[in-house]
Amino acid sequence: MKLADIMTILVEDINSFYTLESLKEVYGIIWMLVPILTLVLGITIGVLVIVWLEREISTGIQQRIGPEYAGPLGILQALADGTKLLFKENILPSRGNTRLFSIGPAIAVISILLSFSVIPFSSRLILADLNIGYGSNNKYSFLGGLRAAAQSISYEIPLTLCVLSISLHAIH
Repeated sequence: MKLADIMTILVEDINSFYTLESLKEVYGIIWMLVPILTLVLGITIGVLVIVWLEREISTGIQQRIGPEYAGPLGILQALADGTKLLFKENILPSRGNTRLFSIGPAIAVISILLSFSVIPFSSRLILADLNIGYGSNNKYSFLGGLRAAAQSISYEIPLTLCVLSISLHAIH
């Protein structure tokens, strides 16, 4: 074998290792997104089930016929309502920041979903380890962290309404 043949073989081997390393990065990104998407999908399905149960229970209490035309037993009624809301006409304020008005609900939803990222679901399934609460191996700090997350979720709507009223007053 000539030296040139050996060099080409070495270069091909190095290039093959490089492609394997780039695949490892892609797999790492995919495996990082899988728990996040699983959590968001689980929360979405949980909300759909809770809305369906609430509608069924309230129709039973009020002795009336509930939603029964969207899917079997009205299971898809929440999806039909969401689709209807997506295609409704947007009414924007005439004297205001329309971009801020449009992204406001997304900011509220994203902040609520981000508060779920610090909750450990098992010893290996933790979306974000901020070295607080669960990471300190102290049950009191863990409970305090969960309480803070629950409070931030429960106070999001009143806080958003307060900020919205102040900003609307400032615009006017």
